[in-house]
Amino acid sequence: MNLTALREVVEGPLHGIAGRFSRFLAECWPHTALVIFTRECTGRPRKVSGPVQTVDRITIAELEALKAATAPGHPLSDTVTIGGTARAVWAVHDHTGTLLVLIVRSAKHVPEPALLAEVFGIVATSIRQQVTQASPDYLAESRAASAERARTIAEMAAEHESALVTILTTLRSRGLEDRQARLTATDSAAAALVALRSARKSDLAVSEEPPLSAFTKLRKEIRQTLRHHDAELEFSAPPRSGPPLPGEIAHAARALTRTSVLAFIAQPELARLRVAWSCDGTTLRIDVRDHESGRLDVPALRDQLDGRARALGGTVELDAVADWGSRASITLPLQLVPDSSAEDALSGLNRRELQVLSLVAQGKRNKTIADELGITESTVKFHVTGVLKKLEAGTRGEAAALALAAGIGDRVRE
Repeated sequence: MNLTALREVVEGPLHGIAGRFSRFLAECWPHTALVIFTRECTGRPRKVSGPVQTVDRITIAELEALKAATAPGHPLSDTVTIGGTARAVWAVHDHTGTLLVLIVRSAKHVPEPALLAEVFGIVATSIRQQVTQASPDYLAESRAASAERARTIAEMAAEHESALVTILTTLRSRGLEDRQARLTATDSAAAALVALRSARKSDLAVSEEPPLSAFTKLRKEIRQTLRHHDAELEFSAPPRSGPPLPGEIAHAARALTRTSVLAFIAQPELARLRVAWSCDGTTLRIDVRDHESGRLDVPALRDQLDGRARALGGTVELDAVADWGSRASITLPLQLVPDSSAEDALSGLNRRELQVLSLVAQGKRNKTIADELGITESTVKFHVTGVLKKLEAGTRGEAAALALAAGIGDRVRE
């Protein structure tokens, strides 16, 4: 096995990890499609590689059911319903909670199951670390994917619900003949409506997190990290009744708070540390402070926080007064506010570049973009390069964040 190739799988950008891992596995574990399912990546919990007509039909509910049926560390070989069709699969449920699904031609025994589990464990750990670190690129890409995904879910749910309600209303009319056929159709439509609402609820559960739940998880992490530190810890949790946090905000908030706490405890003679979250429905505010030391390395901490906060439209304020105290205050908007500066930056793009950028903001790969626009993949690469240059963006994630901030997806579709 080529370990250098495995290193390339985990070193590349997170949004392309499924394709790289699929190519890595192809020789020893041949498959027709691959799915990595992780709740930690709220913007894109399904990372897929393979034919669009197959992978786009695979639902979160199907993946959850397969995950529940697969014992951690013990690859499963079976025929299951996935993508709405009975298919042969090999599945690996890693101890991190991440699931790997390989769609194969025959549900025979998994070749070298222990090795497959170990290799996937490395990839799953890499995914968890990238999410935990919450780099600016990851957060920008995740926010773009989350917004597009949430919009798509809402549009599809509204459309299907309206159609089903119309059918039910018609079927319940007493003016129709054939009572038995009407009852059968009514039951089918009602069941479909329940399934639709359940699927929407399941998708939202992946992409949102209650503030109190997110803070409770953070508190446990901090207590574990500082279990050998003498500083007294004080925590102030957000209210239980607060609105849910978008997943990338919850992950980023924990990462930014952990980073701040580690910087604070590096101060000499730190005796007491307070960590607080508050949420007013539009903004999450993080407040970390001590009351005595005041020797926080402000420039170093700012370097660690600024990029990640800006990727989500947030702000960072740091203060330190020797022998008095230090404070870190971070605000993260729960929803991205349209930014006029982002629109100005996009004004130099032509219509084709705007179309390409809109699809990039949805997390689509060059090949998929080429298919949708009816152009070659090399032409897509040319346009992406031009977009990054005009926007002065270093990565596709940064460009996607600008597109999202300006609402470019909606504007182009119109």
